[in-house]
Amino acid sequence: MPRYRLTLEYDGTGFVGWQHQGDGRSVQEALERAVERFSGERVRVHGAGRTDSGVHALGQCCHLDLARTVRPKVLREALNAHLRPAPAVVTHAAEAAPGFDARRDATMRVYLYRIVNRKAPPALARKRAWHLPRPLDTGAMADAARRLEGTHDFTTFRAAQCQAASPVRTLQSLAVRRCGEEIVIRAWARSFLHHQVRAMVGTLAEVGEGRRTPADVGAALAACDRSRSGPTAPAYGLYLEAVLYPPAC
Repeated sequence: MPRYRLTLEYDGTGFVGWQHQGDGRSVQEALERAVERFSGERVRVHGAGRTDSGVHALGQCCHLDLARTVRPKVLREALNAHLRPAPAVVTHAAEAAPGFDARRDATMRVYLYRIVNRKAPPALARKRAWHLPRPLDTGAMADAARRLEGTHDFTTFRAAQCQAASPVRTLQSLAVRRCGEEIVIRAWARSFLHHQVRAMVGTLAEVGEGRRTPADVGAALAACDRSRSGPTAPAYGLYLEAVLYPPAC
C-alpha cells in the first residue's frame, strides 16, 4: 500500500484547527473528504502538528496511505480540485519512504508570528496578523527572546489544558525581526507545548511596550508559573511555516 507525503498551505480562519473536532470544520476533515471524492477511499490523514482554531499554515505536512499507486502530481492536482472552495491547498505531494510518519519523523517545526506595529489597523492583514498600535522596542524583544532559547521547563508558557507528558522542551531559536511596520517572530523547536509560541509572543509584546524587561522574562521562565506569562497572543497571527525531516524521509 503506497504512502504519500503532502505539504499543505491553509488559511485557518474558517477552520476549528487541524484535527477533527466534535463540531465545526477541520483541515483534516476537509482533506480526508477530498481524498474520498478522488479515490473513493475513506482514509485517515496524519498531520505533523495540531494547529489550533484560527492558526494558519504555510507548510503543514501529513501522510496518508492509498490502495493504489497515483503519480504525485496527479494526486496534488486532484486533491486541490476537490478541496475547493475550502481555503486550503496541497502545495507538494511525493511518495514517502516506507514507514514514514509525518509526526514522529519530524526533526524540527518552525512557527512564525506576525505583528503589525503601527497606529492604523491593517486591512489586508486583518485576521492574519496581530495589530499592536504602540511602538515596540524590537531590540528589547530580541534580548528577551534569547533568554528563552535552550532546554527549559516551559510551564510558564504552557496552556492549562496542555496534554504533553512533560513541560520540558528545547527551543532551538526564537528570533525577532522588524521589516518596516511588521515584526516577525520565528520559533524553531522539535516540538512545542500547547499555546507555547503564542504565550511567548504575548510576553515579548509586553517587553516591546516597556511593561517588562528582558530580565523579567528570564525570571518568569525560571518561576515555572503560568501566571507569570504575558497574555496569549491571538491565534490568527500564528503560522506553521515548515516541518523539517531527515534526508532519508
